Amino acid sequence: MKLNHLNLTVTDVSAARGFLEKYFGLTCRASRGNGFAVLFDDDGFVFTLMKGNDVQYPKTFHIGFAQENKESVDQINQRLKEDGFDVKPPQQLHGYTFYVEAPGGFTVEVLSQ
Repeated sequence: MKLNHLNLTVTDVSAARGFLEKYFGLTCRASRGNGFAVLFDDDGFVFTLMKGNDVQYPKTFHIGFAQENKESVDQINQRLKEDGFDVKPPQQLHGYTFYVEAPGGFTVEVLSQ
């Protein structure tokens, strides 16, 4: 069985879409203004974003983007930092990892084993 898609409710679809495209290589194939967007990864996974006014995920909720190596994790961390995101340096925990608050109201983990 293969997971087919994930839908996130976000406060700003356009900002969340741009973030996911810029830092994680997702491609938007359809959108309706700031109300809805359909993004795909290189493996055909469908990631949809829907506009919501009061987005509140549980404190530990996050999505993750696995990277091939520590260098890729460091590069994404540095790009985010340079672009003004509040990110801490990666740490060796359950993998080499860091978290970032994404535009739209959700948390992203970037990690490698």
